[in-house]
Amino acid sequence: MNFEELLREVGGFGRFQILTLLLLCFPRLLLPLHFLLHNFLAAIPGHHCAIPHQQQFANLTKEEVLIINIPRDFNGAFSSCEMFSEPQFHLLLNSSLELTNVSVQSCQYGWIYDQSQFISTIATQWNLVCEHKSLNQATATFFFFGVMFGAVIFGDLSDRFGRKRMLLVSYLGTLIFGVLSSASVSYSMFAVTWTLTGMSICGLSIIVIPLGMEWVDIEHRTVSGVITSLYWSFGNMLLALIAYLVRDWHWLLLTISLPCIVGIISLWWSLLKTAAVIRQKSDGNYSYISLFRTPMLRRISFCMAAVWFGAAFSYYIMSMNITGFGLGMYMTQFVFGFIEVPAKLLVFVMVNRVGRRKSQAWVLILSGLSVGINIIVPTSQGILRSVIAIIGKGFAEAAFTIVFLYSSELYPTILRQSGQGYCSFMARLGASVAPLAFLLNSIWKPLPQVAAFAMAVLC
Repeated sequence: MNFEELLREVGGFGRFQILTLLLLCFPRLLLPLHFLLHNFLAAIPGHHCAIPHQQQFANLTKEEVLIINIPRDFNGAFSSCEMFSEPQFHLLLNSSLELTNVSVQSCQYGWIYDQSQFISTIATQWNLVCEHKSLNQATATFFFFGVMFGAVIFGDLSDRFGRKRMLLVSYLGTLIFGVLSSASVSYSMFAVTWTLTGMSICGLSIIVIPLGMEWVDIEHRTVSGVITSLYWSFGNMLLALIAYLVRDWHWLLLTISLPCIVGIISLWWSLLKTAAVIRQKSDGNYSYISLFRTPMLRRISFCMAAVWFGAAFSYYIMSMNITGFGLGMYMTQFVFGFIEVPAKLLVFVMVNRVGRRKSQAWVLILSGLSVGINIIVPTSQGILRSVIAIIGKGFAEAAFTIVFLYSSELYPTILRQSGQGYCSFMARLGASVAPLAFLLNSIWKPLPQVAAFAMAVLC
């Protein structure tokens, strides 16, 4: 009698399975607080060059000081990255004059930031704007690089030492490095500790769903996966609330790190063991190489790599683009999380009626088409763009949910954690590239969305 038959004999989905799912929902709630924190942690508020020798402008208003010191860009707004080499006092008489042969220079004395929305972010802390803007985007890439390597580490070690033990290590690492990140005194320190935070929290990402699915029978695996994944969406909405209430990046990072203590305490009294550990003596030793040993496993692994990369890339392009839709960034973050709830319920219906493979293909195509349509919709149509973006985000989340369920079921139990680690590695590779794709908007503003459209449709 194999393990699935044994589960069916004892009921398959009872009180133990329900308690297990409740225990595993908490880490799923924490994940988006970290994975999508970049939207607020590294937000760049409005800014302009700091103007020296303010005493000579004592009789001028703030607006007049800006008029004579800061040039305007093609939209008529004050430039964020340039200043006049010398004050242009004649502009006080006619600020609409077209200037020719006027010397401008990059900001020489730092920047002044609008603090109406944020008290501080890492961008304002270390002036990661203008020519240093790429360093700001790179922090998200550093985090996902950490997640990527964490997938390899936790995927292998979880099969060797057990899910519960590595889940505890993941909680501890996330807590320690998250607190250190919040106390960073330099960009270099933050880059290192935030990368290690990403590596640590990956354990929560790749252990939870396989662990939950192992303890339920085949008939209840879809509903089990959907229930645990719903807490990702709740975390999305919770992030909007926390970020709205905590506007300083130090305290924001500390606020999302400390709840790991609750997870650590819950694991201490939990007697949860995994099906893979129970059977490991008879199953033998396996590694990532085992994922490519047979033609069928190679086919599964290569196909899953492409789908996970594409799903992650398009999902994070959409998730990190929360401005320009006519809603505030906090409301957009909340709505993007809220739309994921009906999207996951749609997944439950689709995979049971249409099948996992067709469902996966269609939601990826529809999410890509949503991005593609928004490229051609004029920016003046704010409501229409918001509706399309929200629908696209729902399909992108559905794609991610299905691929989690699909890949967990494709691999045999003895390779499930290694397979999940490998798939997560490819997903985080896509997530690592996504923040850098936003730098393409300096070439052509819709180019990041074009990349997301192509990736979702082609994969």
